[in-house]
Amino acid sequence: MRLGGAARYVVEVESEDEVKKAWGFAAEKELPVYILGSGSNIIGRDGGFNGVILVNKIKGMGIAVPEENGMIDLYANSGELLDDFVTYGTQMGFSGMEALSAIPGTVGAAPVQNVGAYGQDISQTLISVRAYDDLLEEIVELPVYDLDLGYRHSIFNSGDGVGRYFITQITVRLKRKTLKPPFYNSLQKYLEDNKITDYSPESIRKAVRAVRESKLPDPAEIASSGSFFKNVYLKTPEEIKAAEGRGIPVWDGGKIPAGWLIEHAGLKGQVFHGMRVCDKASLVLINEDARSYADLDAARKEIIAIVRAKFGYTLEQEPMELGE
Repeated sequence: MRLGGAARYVVEVESEDEVKKAWGFAAEKELPVYILGSGSNIIGRDGGFNGVILVNKIKGMGIAVPEENGMIDLYANSGELLDDFVTYGTQMGFSGMEALSAIPGTVGAAPVQNVGAYGQDISQTLISVRAYDDLLEEIVELPVYDLDLGYRHSIFNSGDGVGRYFITQITVRLKRKTLKPPFYNSLQKYLEDNKITDYSPESIRKAVRAVRESKLPDPAEIASSGSFFKNVYLKTPEEIKAAEGRGIPVWDGGKIPAGWLIEHAGLKGQVFHGMRVCDKASLVLINEDARSYADLDAARKEIIAIVRAKFGYTLEQEPMELGE
């Protein structure tokens, strides 16, 4: 978002040994630690961060367990870009991550938010996470069933586990298969419009990239944090029936797309305190000329209030925040 104050210290780490040393440096200074990948899903507050930011630069990926019975286990170190890891798997002909193509950020961030798109999320293929545990002061292996993965949720961003772990590597299990339609609406439309009937992992990866690039700005080029608001999830059949009765689309699992709510509240393309609701994807906020986190805060509050007044649902922010 190109906002926020400065950090007291920034340390780049390129190995597990350096993670432990950097954490020790922070302990000596009696300062808190914050772990950063590419920063695409982080918003800085104006007061800055009086602590040590550890920037993840741990590289490398490969085969953890060779293919057997149509399945393969792949590993990636946490400083790799997620899209590069997705490309690595799909180009080998394996399915399970192709819909995660072009999601900004590093491999290490994927389990934190349980990133997902177009019907896939990392929890569906993740086997385990390797991480430095600051409480135990050692490297640990965490199986997927201990991570409490849910919609944009994990032990890494909720509860007592926040700030405890530095993820250094993940392992996923992919299958040699081809996906079958129907796909999510925008992806399905792209395939139909372009008369694509090849549903191989590589073909779907290319289609997902094309759809995302047509709708979503690249945070490296345009000041944004990708999807800014979480989708709304209804919990009971009564809530779903009531929403559908009002003409609000409810997808499988009781999901109401936040972008639909924002667009149908008439906010698409509007500017609030220097923050513009993206013309192509209402779920995205773009920093046109906001000067501070306070501007973003004011814009967010206005958008949430307008959507709540029109539809009765309270949107929640997806990106995490850092600083005072």
